[in-house]
Amino acid sequence: MKQSVSVITLPVETIDRAKRFYCDVLGWSPVFENEEIVFFQFNGFVVGLFLKSSFEKDLNGASKTGTGSFALGHNVGSPAEVDTLVAQAVSGGAKLLRAPAALPWGGYSGYFSCPDGHAWEIAHNPAWPISKEGYVTFGV
Repeated sequence: MKQSVSVITLPVETIDRAKRFYCDVLGWSPVFENEEIVFFQFNGFVVGLFLKSSFEKDLNGASKTGTGSFALGHNVGSPAEVDTLVAQAVSGGAKLLRAPAALPWGGYSGYFSCPDGHAWEIAHNPAWPISKEGYVTFGV
């Protein structure tokens, strides 16, 4: 199988609440939306906010698969950007999971969870360059 991710789907309790958070608080712009799903185009992949009841139906009734423990990461160009985005998310209804802080290996990050409980890490890694298109390249 080719190493690739093209869509990340996040189940949400209500489309309106999720859309308010991701659009109004984080500033995302949808490329498609209806009463069950909202899609956002990213740098090479799509994120979908999918109504949880519809998501579970799509999974043939399963409410959870896998371990359920993961975090989505958003890399930015500086520690100041980490502070700004985490504060913006928290002031818009996110729960602070870990305040931004310097890390022993030289990076800087903080965590929040969106109103539906999905964990996000906002990080600055000085060894990972970010292209003008927003692509992150693994570096050491």
